[in-house]
Amino acid sequence: MMETPALDSVDLEILRLLQNDARMTYRELATAVGVAPSTCLDRVGRLRRSGIILGHQLRLDPARLGRALEALLLVQVRPHRRELIGPFVERIRALPESRALFHLTGPDDYLVHVAVAGTADLQRLVLDEFTSRREVARVETRLIFQEWSCGPLLPPG
Repeated sequence: MMETPALDSVDLEILRLLQNDARMTYRELATAVGVAPSTCLDRVGRLRRSGIILGHQLRLDPARLGRALEALLLVQVRPHRRELIGPFVERIRALPESRALFHLTGPDDYLVHVAVAGTADLQRLVLDEFTSRREVARVETRLIFQEWSCGPLLPPG
């Protein structure tokens, strides 16, 4: 595991600000944290090289893209063996409906966040892409009524 560099209050403020708006210019960011733009550029570069900053993402509104219904699928894979889960994970990640995939502990092996046009598409997805697979023992579906983003992720303490 890569060692995390020591983060001071300026680094933490850079991380907080960039998580709220990754499109900030270095000049805006430098002004907000009270350092020179060149210093800000160096600090962001160090945070990238250390692996703390992994990249930037574009957030889209699924409903405006015709995928107004979002759901969480709890999936049990049996038997839960490496030679089965590799192809399963690859297939699920390749589905255009898949938004996120989590490998879990407990009675369910995977949690899949999906976005579809409606209930008929959700039913088709569950039947054709999940329960039709031999290794899938069970799928439990939870509809998402609303989603909220939470605050920025910062180190404990």
